[in-house]
Amino acid sequence: MDWTAEAEARLKEIPFFVRPAARKKIEKFAQDQGISQITEAVYEDAKKQFG
Repeated sequence: MDWTAEAEARLKEIPFFVRPAARKKIEKFAQDQGISQITEAVYEDAKKQFG
């Protein structure tokens, strides 16, 4: 899954020990939506859904 630099930067705000799980959840969210690139907007949408 392709991530924009902005989305990667946002991901790095998450503590390193939960980052891999968060990445997988965000990528699954995008895949379910038919999205092939994680942008900052997709990141925010996923974050809203997961709380």
